[in-house]
Amino acid sequence: MLHTYSIVCRDPISGDMGVAVQSHWFSVGSVVTWAEAGVGAVATQAFSNISFGPRGLQLLKQGMGAKQALDSLIASDEGREVRQLAIVDAKGGVATHTGKKCIPFAGHVTGKGYSVQANLMISDKVWPAMDRAFGSAEGTLAERMLSALEAGEAAGGDIRGRQSAALLVVRGKSTGNSWEDRLVDLRVDDSPEPLVELRRLLDVHRAYERMNDGDIALEKGNMALAREHYSSAERLFPENEEMRFWHAVTLASNGLLEESLPLFKDVFLRNENWRLLTERLVPNGVLLVDEAGLSRILAQRGSPKAKLSRKAVRMKRNNKQLKHR
Repeated sequence: MLHTYSIVCRDPISGDMGVAVQSHWFSVGSVVTWAEAGVGAVATQAFSNISFGPRGLQLLKQGMGAKQALDSLIASDEGREVRQLAIVDAKGGVATHTGKKCIPFAGHVTGKGYSVQANLMISDKVWPAMDRAFGSAEGTLAERMLSALEAGEAAGGDIRGRQSAALLVVRGKSTGNSWEDRLVDLRVDDSPEPLVELRRLLDVHRAYERMNDGDIALEKGNMALAREHYSSAERLFPENEEMRFWHAVTLASNGLLEESLPLFKDVFLRNENWRLLTERLVPNGVLLVDEAGLSRILAQRGSPKAKLSRKAVRMKRNNKQLKHR
């Protein structure tokens, strides 16, 4: 039983396809969202028939368009009047079904290469708001889909509230490698603010994409581009210790020890375990520095004032615990 609102779409430029959803239901992404590179995307909701997801994709793979696939699925289903189903195919064809017995407010809007649909909404303003938002949004396909969900929430959303959300984007053409074909695959299974968390996760995803771009640039010997990507990643996710650490390792391993030291110092100050890990990276060749370089890295420490402050916090906590005994 998945009363919810969602979007299926295809980017007209890249051909990438996606499906995004929010609902007052646990783990909505495990039921509603289905997509396969070079094939299409499916959202199956209301009194959801989960089989519509894999079966819909299979029909598309067999050569059916979105409308043919949807008609076939709906015709074979005795519960069709309580179902809501939307399909977009790899050519941009779109088809949507909202059963007559879906709990109001329920409805859908289709556009060129996309469809927004909703049921059990607080009002009939939700899916039109999603339609407008998607049409005017900028950015990547994932960002535009999320904007549509946020517009639906701003218009009132699910009458019961909110609990989970999901965002899935696949390539327009398959590479033949399934691990490369899912461009974005994010889920928030249980949260009081699932779209807020999904937005945060998408930002984190973008940051790690920049890290991966930096690694690729480094493999190709383009150190300037690698540093640009690593710096971009850190700006997107400044509180992440791991990004700064591996950025520092990369700099040190490529002869830029002096530039790496402030990064190491910052990371060590946050968590001493990074210092222990640093020592373990030299024997296996992950950190390429000589003994003197390693000593300089390990010598990076926070200020005495900062250490005293942390010690004072621990003492204060211990004293507080003693008072309550």
